[in-house]
Amino acid sequence: MSRHTSLGTQIKSALLWRCRLRPLDMGEDARLSKNGMVFDTESYEVEGVGHLCIMSMKAMAGLMKMETVILASTEKDMPLLNLDWVSAFGKETQIVELYDTQISPFAQEKLDAYSAVKERDADLKDYEPGGSHAYDSMMYPESYRKTGRNVSGRLSQAAADYIRIFETQLHDAETCDKEAKTAKVREFTDTLISDGGVAVNQMTRLFGRETAERMIRRHMYGV
Repeated sequence: MSRHTSLGTQIKSALLWRCRLRPLDMGEDARLSKNGMVFDTESYEVEGVGHLCIMSMKAMAGLMKMETVILASTEKDMPLLNLDWVSAFGKETQIVELYDTQISPFAQEKLDAYSAVKERDADLKDYEPGGSHAYDSMMYPESYRKTGRNVSGRLSQAAADYIRIFETQLHDAETCDKEAKTAKVREFTDTLISDGGVAVNQMTRLFGRETAERMIRRHMYGV
């Protein structure tokens, strides 16, 4: 991969190998626009797995771009997967976060598979978002946060590898109690909303608290 490859394309390609995606009607929430910022969002039910959200944002006539992918498993006992890619004025950032929303502990050997990808890019600069949040304690240290210039290929490859590993583990994961697992994801979203963060705060400022909470709970995390 010599340049950035859409996270949405990557995740759908990986999931469609063994899963069926059912598009969900988002109504007017599918495209939100204000102050020159345009958010396009797709939401899917992943049969036998849970909820998938793919969001893209453009601003400043395309000088700033962002993609977000969230796979919230409520039927398989897997971590919450959150990917973000940001490009602004020639600098790119790739984030792949794994959050502990399982009912049972996640085996260390499964996490080690992600560590190998992270260690491969140890020479790249770490992205440090600044500030601390309550949900940080739920994030596995095997998550990936890197930034730099002229590193599109490496960042895209890292995202692709995390997605590939996650999809394989997802296929092999045990089916779990849907209500109990959904409660775990809902607990994460409650913490995210109450504690705030760059994306949450921005969406609240642009579209108001009611729209922001609906986007986060219903469309992004499916709870």
